[in-house]
Amino acid sequence: MKTETEDIELLSRAILTEARDESEQILADAKEKADVIRKRAKEQAESERKAILDRAKQDADRLRSQASATAQLKSRSTQLELREKQLDRVFEEVKKQLDAVKKRPDYKDIVAMLVREALTQLKVTEAEIRADDSTQKVLKLDEISKELNGKFSLGGKLEEGTGIVVNAAGGKIHYDNTLETRLSRLQSSLRSSVYKVLMGEKA
Repeated sequence: MKTETEDIELLSRAILTEARDESEQILADAKEKADVIRKRAKEQAESERKAILDRAKQDADRLRSQASATAQLKSRSTQLELREKQLDRVFEEVKKQLDAVKKRPDYKDIVAMLVREALTQLKVTEAEIRADDSTQKVLKLDEISKELNGKFSLGGKLEEGTGIVVNAAGGKIHYDNTLETRLSRLQSSLRSSVYKVLMGEKA
């Protein structure tokens, strides 16, 4: 028969064993939870690291793309600037040579065409035509008056330009048909064709 001391000892041992088992279980649970937390933290850190790297790559790609676009735009802008300067030089040179047109054998026909065009544009039957010295010498207003059934007279001398300027309705309307003005009017529509010729392409 067990003594009271033995019973107490047995009970103590049982309590200690249970406490140790419980403690081990708590430790195991805690370790498992810690592992789960650590794993989740690692996954989250990895996910954040990937997101940061992706953002950095996107930013770098965007900056590269912007830099490339800016460089292309700058290059295009420089090309256009050079092209415009080249075209301006060509038209300036043409303008210098306009005076030579007066020496052409068919200048009389050119003058008649300039007057006809101006009068047709203004749709008038009475007008005053001003012209430079050389143009006045070949201007045949009688012929044009008969042809267009109108009354056209010679006005004052044109101080600037080669060709004619028509004034009508008491000076309220006028049409500048000098070669210089015609060149200016045509300049914008001719730029593309002239540039193609300069580049060796077919206009």
